[in-house]
Amino acid sequence: MQPALIVLVIVLLYILSSIKILRQYEKGVIFRWGKLLPEPKGPGIIFVFRPMDQMERVSLRTVTFDVPAQDVITRDNVTVKVNAIVYFRVVDANRAIVSVENYLYATSQLAQTTLRSVLGEVELDDLLSKREQLNERLQSILDQSTDPWGIKVSMVEVKTVDLPSEMQRAMARQAEAEREKRAKIIHADGEFQAAEKLLEAARTLAKEPLTIQLRYLSTLTEIGMEQNSVIVFPLPIDMISHFFTGSQQPKKEE
Repeated sequence: MQPALIVLVIVLLYILSSIKILRQYEKGVIFRWGKLLPEPKGPGIIFVFRPMDQMERVSLRTVTFDVPAQDVITRDNVTVKVNAIVYFRVVDANRAIVSVENYLYATSQLAQTTLRSVLGEVELDDLLSKREQLNERLQSILDQSTDPWGIKVSMVEVKTVDLPSEMQRAMARQAEAEREKRAKIIHADGEFQAAEKLLEAARTLAKEPLTIQLRYLSTLTEIGMEQNSVIVFPLPIDMISHFFTGSQQPKKEE
């Protein structure tokens, strides 16, 4: 075999070994003689000429990280366990490799500490009722902290809040007392409205005395429809009113 052919085969093998294929969601960070190239390569077919070139693959897909349950002491001194989910992705492959040793581990640790510090500044009622505001605050803090690493935190969601059994019983009693309070207020408001309506009805009946007799007849009809054994005879007030007025007149002296 001729030396030129040997050299040609060696060159072809070297070129074939230098071919790398990156998927659509991947970028290749290239170090040439130890120095970072300005722009990452990919996706598709790229050439990595060893030993002067070294490549680090970086995935640009969104990473879903489940933050383990953290013991959090709220502002009102209640100990709870809280876990969350963080969604983030790499937007700058070069900074993700150069600025931090392991961006996945660094982001996960930062998410845990941020979760404890932020939720420790709020009270338990706010933690349970203002979940969306806390999620936005956590996302904003994490996004600002990971921006120098080339990481974009798109969403943070607090999953569950585990309360102690004593606190659950206390909250149940509080909720029961609150429901009883609302029930009493509604009942009192109904009695007040009914009294106002009765007062208006009494004023209307006082203007026309004959309407009282019509009311008597209406009540008698309602009782008769229920098939009761009690019989009510309506007696007009005018027939007996003179007895009361007569008894109140003073007797004449002989």
